[in-house]
Amino acid sequence: MAEHAESSASSSSSSTSSSTSSEDTETRVARRAPVDWRRAGGKVANAVASIVRWVGLIFAAILVIHVIFTVGSANPDNGIVSFVHSWADGLALGFSDLFTPSDAKLRVLVNYGIAAIFWLVVSGILAKVIRRVGGAS
Repeated sequence: MAEHAESSASSSSSSTSSSTSSEDTETRVARRAPVDWRRAGGKVANAVASIVRWVGLIFAAILVIHVIFTVGSANPDNGIVSFVHSWADGLALGFSDLFTPSDAKLRVLVNYGIAAIFWLVVSGILAKVIRRVGGAS
């Protein structure tokens, strides 16, 4: 009787194995977790906002380093000083001649300092807008 039970079980398992393999395939497809696009969009928005903040911070740091070099009377022929000066002139936008005091060091301090604050504020606002639009909190 045990032999009969084993043979019927093996015959039924062989007939169901072909049907279960197709059910397994369907189940595997059905088991895939749905994509939470809002969460994915929030992660992307956070990443882009962080990049925007870092770029603004780097731009502000270049401007502040230029101010330090100028106020500290750094050698303008030095490679680092000339590199920072060339970048700072481009990053100052229209702020490089906003105020024109007679002292050149004060002029650089005020104008490039305002440009550095501008980059920090603008990058902060842009990052906040990107996070809100992207669905991140």
